[in-house]
Amino acid sequence: MRRFLIAGNWKMHNGPAATRSLLTELNEEVPDIPDSLDALVCPPFVSLEAASEKVRKHFGLFLGAQNLHFEDEGAYTGEVTADMLKEVGCEYVIVGHSERREYFGETDKTVNLKVKKAVSEGIKPIFCVGESLKQRKAGEHVNLVKKQVQVALNEVEASDAEDVVVAYEPLWAIGTGETATPEQAQEMHDMIRGELAELYDEDTSDAIRILYGGSMKPHNAEDLLGQPDVDGGLIGGASLKAESFADIIRIAEELS
Repeated sequence: MRRFLIAGNWKMHNGPAATRSLLTELNEEVPDIPDSLDALVCPPFVSLEAASEKVRKHFGLFLGAQNLHFEDEGAYTGEVTADMLKEVGCEYVIVGHSERREYFGETDKTVNLKVKKAVSEGIKPIFCVGESLKQRKAGEHVNLVKKQVQVALNEVEASDAEDVVVAYEPLWAIGTGETATPEQAQEMHDMIRGELAELYDEDTSDAIRILYGGSMKPHNAEDLLGQPDVDGGLIGGASLKAESFADIIRIAEELS
């Protein structure tokens, strides 16, 4: 039986006050996260402490960050370390999101450094892979995503890889209202699963959760989560409203 992970990526939304309000509403919608799945919220850095206060009162809800640096300290203005994230209660961190790659120059190599830093510090990384519409139309998407997976997990041992989460994001379906069909999502997730088995073994591949990260909402969550290799969702806009995020959690519970 798969254990779904439903992760909310709030991006650049919700300061501390709005974070407390949203999590209060979520707590009312889902008083207890079902034992059969994991649920996670990833607020902006300035809101992590406020979220941590609420999460501690909400049994079963995990806290994650949207980025981390791969060094332990130093002259890296605007960055945060793994220790800082752990201090406020983060157990997960998103790395290599397509927006970080596009707007802030992150590369497969820096994603690898961040994945290795996270696992070495006991934080579960959710590393993102995916193709643009141009790359998909050119037939480059399979090889591109394979390479992203290979580089991200370079020098990551199987024992650590089981705590890694992969998020497949078709870039053309992020913030556009477009969504990959369930069949398209399954095809890519199956390919990623196969690549993980090549890098490690089938047991490790089966243990790694692969999330779909392209405009999952309550109206399409059941079809996407119903695919055999879709182990959850990296939720953007729908995680900013308690009702819609709770709806996706409830759908995942029904499918668990």
